[in-house]
Amino acid sequence: MNYITIKDVAKRLNISVSTVSRAFNDKYDIKKETKELILKTAIEMGYRPNPMAKKLIQKRSFNIGIVVPEFINDFFPEVIIGAQEILFEKGYQVLITQSNECFETELKNVKTLEDNMVEGLLLSISSETSNTEYYQKLIESGLPIVLFNRVNKNLKASKVLFNDYKWAFFATEHLITQGYKKIVHLKGTGTLSLSHERSRGFTDAFKKHKIAITKDKIIPTGFNIEDGMRVAENMIKNNNIPDAIFACNDPSAIGAMKVFKKNGYNIPNDIAFVGFTESKIADLIDPPLTSVSQPTLDIGREAAKLLIEQIENRTNTFIPQTIILNGQLNIRESTVKI
Repeated sequence: MNYITIKDVAKRLNISVSTVSRAFNDKYDIKKETKELILKTAIEMGYRPNPMAKKLIQKRSFNIGIVVPEFINDFFPEVIIGAQEILFEKGYQVLITQSNECFETELKNVKTLEDNMVEGLLLSISSETSNTEYYQKLIESGLPIVLFNRVNKNLKASKVLFNDYKWAFFATEHLITQGYKKIVHLKGTGTLSLSHERSRGFTDAFKKHKIAITKDKIIPTGFNIEDGMRVAENMIKNNNIPDAIFACNDPSAIGAMKVFKKNGYNIPNDIAFVGFTESKIADLIDPPLTSVSQPTLDIGREAAKLLIEQIENRTNTFIPQTIILNGQLNIRESTVKI
């Protein structure tokens, strides 16, 4: 593909390159008629400004890197949409990668984004990520990083979080007030703060209602449909069937529901389910899944705002900020007894 340059425009009009440049940059020392002719000719020739040249002149890349754990579910794509909305308005472009829940892939993604001279990173860590030493070194070197949703509390970076504790508490309390007694929590990966917060909310709801809770009521699971299926199969195999399950997210809840339905259990009369993250499929499955919705677009927007603020107002006195957002418990047929 042949790119039209300002030299080509200048040659067509038989004028100097500097005159064309002044027209493109809206300088005062060029006649209005000459400027209009240059711009008209440039459009006719298919000229487009060279973004790389502009970036080199300004000594900036205007690239922002985004690293997420997966694209399978709606959550992260919707967060990215919210972030892009803000970043595009401010003239930034976005480079998006996903780790597939693998720490090594995540680290490679971050290093690749570094090589592409990103000015900042929006990062949601994988379920495998426990060693964040490299990320802390990046932060200390001056690279702006904002963590969202899945974070490591030890990293000294700004964070955008959901109030996982509060809404896990409400979700569990909903099951308790519906009359379910033997309630089990399918916990996410142990290294993630959101897993701990949702588990803590589950436990504290029992404490509020003065109901004894034992360790076997919290089962380390994972975030995928297959994880929920595996746990449900073990429950049936061991004849250890709870009244209700509060899952760490919708996919693990849906996986467990699938297995119990296949084995003849009625939902919610035999066993009830609550998910988390309000995936699009939650309202489409049979029965529709009670779930906690999160403001995905706002998570992306707030993370992007924090990152831009850090990039454009760099000082030696940067203090990390934490924004905590709220959601809603959407009650559906998977928990309401007929």
